[in-house]
Amino acid sequence: MNHLIRSFFVLLMGSLVAQLPAAPAVKSPALAHDGQPVGLDKRILLTTSRVVGSPEPPPMLRAKRAWPALNFHHSLFIGRDASSDGFLVGEQAGRILSISRDQAGTTTNVFLTVPDHELYSFHFHPGFATNRYVFTFVNGPITKQTNSAGVVLGGTNRFNRILRYTVTPEGKANPDSQYEIIQWWSNGHNGGEMAFGLDGMLYITSGDGTSDSDGNNTGQDITDLNSGLLRLDIEHPDAGKAFSIPKDNPFWDIPGARPELWAYGFRNPWRITMDPADGGLLVGDIGQDLYEMIELVTRGANFGWSVREGNHPFHAQRKPGPHPFTPPLMEHHHAEARSITGGVVYQGSRFAELRGAYVYGDYGTGKIWALKRKGAKVTWHREIADTPHQILAFCEGRDGEIFYVDYAGQLYELEPTPPETKKRPPFPRKLSESGLFAKVKGHVVAPGVIPYSVNSQLWSDGAHKERFIALPGESKIEFSEGGGWKFPEETVLVKSFALDLEAGNPKSRKWIETRFLLFEQNEWVGYSYRWNESQTDAELVEAKGVDRAFKIKDARAPGGTRQQTWHYPSRAECMTCHSRAAQFVLGTTTVQMNREHDYAGVKANQLRTLAHIGVFNLKPDKDGVAKLPKPPEKMVALPNPYDESAPLDDRARSYLHANCSHCHVEAGGGNSAITLRWNTKPEQMKLIGVAPLHDKFGIADALLVAPGAPERSVLMQRVLRIGQGGMPPLAKSIVDEPAVKMLGEWIRSVK
Repeated sequence: MNHLIRSFFVLLMGSLVAQLPAAPAVKSPALAHDGQPVGLDKRILLTTSRVVGSPEPPPMLRAKRAWPALNFHHSLFIGRDASSDGFLVGEQAGRILSISRDQAGTTTNVFLTVPDHELYSFHFHPGFATNRYVFTFVNGPITKQTNSAGVVLGGTNRFNRILRYTVTPEGKANPDSQYEIIQWWSNGHNGGEMAFGLDGMLYITSGDGTSDSDGNNTGQDITDLNSGLLRLDIEHPDAGKAFSIPKDNPFWDIPGARPELWAYGFRNPWRITMDPADGGLLVGDIGQDLYEMIELVTRGANFGWSVREGNHPFHAQRKPGPHPFTPPLMEHHHAEARSITGGVVYQGSRFAELRGAYVYGDYGTGKIWALKRKGAKVTWHREIADTPHQILAFCEGRDGEIFYVDYAGQLYELEPTPPETKKRPPFPRKLSESGLFAKVKGHVVAPGVIPYSVNSQLWSDGAHKERFIALPGESKIEFSEGGGWKFPEETVLVKSFALDLEAGNPKSRKWIETRFLLFEQNEWVGYSYRWNESQTDAELVEAKGVDRAFKIKDARAPGGTRQQTWHYPSRAECMTCHSRAAQFVLGTTTVQMNREHDYAGVKANQLRTLAHIGVFNLKPDKDGVAKLPKPPEKMVALPNPYDESAPLDDRARSYLHANCSHCHVEAGGGNSAITLRWNTKPEQMKLIGVAPLHDKFGIADALLVAPGAPERSVLMQRVLRIGQGGMPPLAKSIVDEPAVKMLGEWIRSVK
């Protein structure tokens, strides 16, 4: 009986199973030439992208390489050589090189070296033809101090020095003729330039002497020479001195004031020029938190630092100086400028519209502007160029045309932007117009748009992110194992951000922003789109960026909700991180993308997958197979900083690389000396056991990283802080708590 019942149930179940629909077959992943799985079988060509051009008309001028055969090391200054018809270029490490006027020249000659000093600028005496004098502005130690490892230490022994030299008949400065005009303590914002006025006086800029928030509270103090503009008479020196103080300098009658001062209240006046039309002294003054300033300096002017930053309160509780504040001539918010570089008044004939205009730029964004004024009133202002360069000084050629120097080591001039040779579609104002999405609602990208992910993410206030590469047509990427990849023209890198409107609940997730990074005319430009409430589309954010507040349900917050401010970056802000020092692209590198990615259920290595579908421009082997230089397993990959199974030191280095190294690297935008790329040797990072050059946040015995002591480590303060002093400085409104925990553990482990 039991046997019959068992047979009946077997027959019944067999009948039921036969009636069920067949289970879908599991798709086997495609295989690469080495037999390993890949996530995509073939490349679908993208032909629908309409992300080309710009939503704004191009600026009137563009950069053109000058002296294309010449490269310099950390070039800071350029000027005409009074002893020849050529030019001189100043390098940061105290060296001045002469170059010929002929831009086809291929050689440089040493004009002067000032050992153990940083060189900021040089200027020839107006009477050079008879006295052969050249003046240099340098900063360096008066006496050397070293630590136990023999490394020369900076500190309170660093001084600004104005040094005069005599130029030999052979056209070189004689180092033995060095004669000091003046020196004063300065160990941070040092100012850095001189100008001879129409009155024959020597004007010299001076910064606040520190590197963060006017730590010595000197901005409004006129008893020292920091944060000032000095005015000296070097033609009629007092007995035993190199200069005298003009009797019409403004502060003679104030007890304790330094009579050398002509004006004060500067943070870091970077470049000064004299307008030949009226003798007006124009200064580019580098701001700190939010604003950059151009200032027209007059007798006794007080520009407000550090009570004010431009027209805005900074340390409002600090005691102001004895003079009313003078507003800047022009002010730039950090949405469009990050580190202003003062310029020159255009005297050339090539650009008639600019004749008599003050032309200046920005180190952080590479933008160049021109303004015209009538006295202290700006009558005309315009952005005239947008470059990818870190501009540190301008100069005029003998015909009045303008050159500038890039910190990366090249020289440039300006030329007219050529007209468009081909008609382009209008720049997409909505995601739905971009041609990169098959369906915007649901965030479905177009066929041919390739998804990717990274090993170590830049902190974005806890947002969920998805990333894509959009390559036009059959174009390919030039692969590099060690550095950034070279992308073809009209490439678009896409990154979308979503927030969980209920903390920890992915079902509450909503898209809030999509960013495009467009590569065109050998330059990257960033654009941001803001998603609408219905999640059906996103609109282009205006160039200056915008903020938006979101309410987040969070059981940990008072009342169960908190407000989170999301910053949609300006186009200028995009490029402060996506800088040339960082090779512009941050995530699309081998160390970041050497990892598995989930391609709709198939997990496979991204590098192998991209090579398999022919995205990389790789040389085929003898069998006609285009292979990576080596298998991905033998290439370096950054660990996930939040993966506790990975070595702690590697996790910390990975986090610093992803979040900090795009600025804190040689020739980067960060004004700290640290270098934080993942492969930098520890002794070259200038991080562990090193005293901070900037704010110590009131910490006794502070170090950037104090081995074993997170509480004495400025790095921890930077990661913990929001706003002033916090890092990263852009678009951060929430502390990355897991990273704080991980970095604290790492610092405790450092010996």
